[in-house]
Amino acid sequence: MNLEILDNGFMLSIEGRALLTHRPENPCLFVGKGQERMDMYRGNFDIDDYVVERSPLTHAEISGDEIAFSNAPGQAVRLVLTIKGSHVEFAAKDASINRVWLRLVAEEPEHVWGGGEQMSYFDMRGRRFPLWTSEPGVGRDKSTEITWKADVTGKSGGDYYNTNYPQPTYLTSRRIAVHVETTAYSVFDFRNADFHEVEIWAVPERVELFAAPTFVDLVGQLSIRFGRQPMLPDWVYGGAIIGLKDGENSFTRLEAFRAAGVKVSGLWCEDWVGLRHTSFGARLFWDWQANEQRYPDLHNKIKELRFEGIRFLGYVNPYLCVDGPLFPIAEAAGYFATDEQGKTALVDFGEFDCGVVDFTNPAAADWFAEEVIGKNMLDYGLSGWMADFGEYLPIDVKLANGIDAKLMHNPWPTLWAEVNAKAVESRGLTGDTLFFMRAGFTGVQAHCPLLWGGDQSVDFSRHDGLVTVMSGALSSGLLGNAYHHSDIGGYTSLFGNVRTAELIMRWSEMAAFTPVMRSHEGNRPKDNLQIDQDPQVLAHFAKMTQIYVHLAPYLKSLSQQAAETGLPVQRPLFLHYEADVATYTIQDAYLYGSDLLVAPVWKAGETTRGLYLPKGGRWVHVWSGEEFDGGETISVSAPLGQPAVFYRQATDFTSLFEGLRQL
Repeated sequence: MNLEILDNGFMLSIEGRALLTHRPENPCLFVGKGQERMDMYRGNFDIDDYVVERSPLTHAEISGDEIAFSNAPGQAVRLVLTIKGSHVEFAAKDASINRVWLRLVAEEPEHVWGGGEQMSYFDMRGRRFPLWTSEPGVGRDKSTEITWKADVTGKSGGDYYNTNYPQPTYLTSRRIAVHVETTAYSVFDFRNADFHEVEIWAVPERVELFAAPTFVDLVGQLSIRFGRQPMLPDWVYGGAIIGLKDGENSFTRLEAFRAAGVKVSGLWCEDWVGLRHTSFGARLFWDWQANEQRYPDLHNKIKELRFEGIRFLGYVNPYLCVDGPLFPIAEAAGYFATDEQGKTALVDFGEFDCGVVDFTNPAAADWFAEEVIGKNMLDYGLSGWMADFGEYLPIDVKLANGIDAKLMHNPWPTLWAEVNAKAVESRGLTGDTLFFMRAGFTGVQAHCPLLWGGDQSVDFSRHDGLVTVMSGALSSGLLGNAYHHSDIGGYTSLFGNVRTAELIMRWSEMAAFTPVMRSHEGNRPKDNLQIDQDPQVLAHFAKMTQIYVHLAPYLKSLSQQAAETGLPVQRPLFLHYEADVATYTIQDAYLYGSDLLVAPVWKAGETTRGLYLPKGGRWVHVWSGEEFDGGETISVSAPLGQPAVFYRQATDFTSLFEGLRQL
């Protein structure tokens, strides 16, 4: 970085690109105090701030690599920035400061991406994004009836910025990236034409700055900073992971899938722990050990499946129900987060209470990794699981490390991922066991081998349907998360909103061109169409799994590339076509590696797909063989079973891609 002293100010740049500029009339820093209000209701948050002070730090004095800021000449220094390599460290000299606003240089035109996993808007320019891990909400669109109903009945409607996985990191079309090292609630505000403003509800440790000649290099730098996943397990390439929660009948249904020609790599049964029945319906029993009343002789059945090349997967989260046998063990050892009185803090999950395992207590984290995941899951035979609920840390509990739960809430998913990864590593199964998470924060990349897109609605809606999964994959992929997938058919069915056969088939088409195919029966299985209940849907799904398996050699090469370079499997078009600015805002199509372009149908009733092909060569339509020049917006036929997919004419995988026409 370069610090240049200007008349009555300064400019900080990296590789010739301005990042911070400061003059008294246009300061880059504001500090002050705020009194926040945070209300949590089952993973959803209502957050507001009463700003007591917001003062511009107009005066800056530079001494070597230090910049001391005050409100005016002659007044006390309130904040000091220290430049260390490509980092800018923050130190408050005024202990009353609990709010910082930093303004970074913006240019026109400039596009901005990142922010963790953003489901509604891939290009973040022009909008404000609070960064706080939470339930993303139902519908996520305040103008819709379903979001209104969710807000009224359960405070769970959500908005465009709500996400399970926020991260205070962004990239811009100037080929720079900014990461704010903080765990506090923060906000990215990209609405101003002249600057990007970062709001932090604490004094951050530092701001890290990155620059590169290309987007590929920039993504590689970020993947080194945040961590890289191992390659996908070899068993995954065998087909789809079939999600069923039907007790021992799940095995019978699995055989029907296979008889229909479905390629299967795994059977995923959330209900392997058994069920409890509430007024809300059947819920999982949160005690994380096999329930052999619901799944008789499960241990041996897992062995039999594995002999046939099919792995068994389950479910776990970081809570323990009070009426299960693990709860008294954890409570006696002091492994739970506590309340104000020092007693075990209990969280109501709807007619049953749970304790929060305190992962800031090393003994509790080790116990959960070894006794719960290690012995009850890995030693029992599970090859993977959904590691759920990382975003649910209550903000009023007391933790062993003494840090305010409001500051531990955001990094909690990373601690949860670390516990899971430690258990896997203890058995020497890293790279073979596959757990997947929806929650994340800075550093989750180093521990979680696979993201899943969370709980989309079972529909084609703009802010909570199929199309949002693509935006989530692209935004998180730029930050070092190489692998992303989703619940085929969506998950959330409320207020009469149920799956259609068309939705399942279109979702399956997209999933065939993602790192992992996995189905889910949804939150209300009996109310919704399932893949094995409709012969047409089942046959279509079988074909999509055959496509997925056919592409396994290509996917393996992308997995190897991810491990070596940090490049995600699903990539925004601009990653390889950065000279083509028309690609910078596309979020409903993606590159699958560098050689395939995938544009799923994401609107109901459509059988054609319009899309833009990037400049820089010719593209071949997979199903017809028709060739197109890049740099054009085209429309192609996309009937069920033939999503809009193209390959680069110059690819080394031509014969493999041409083979898709024969399936």
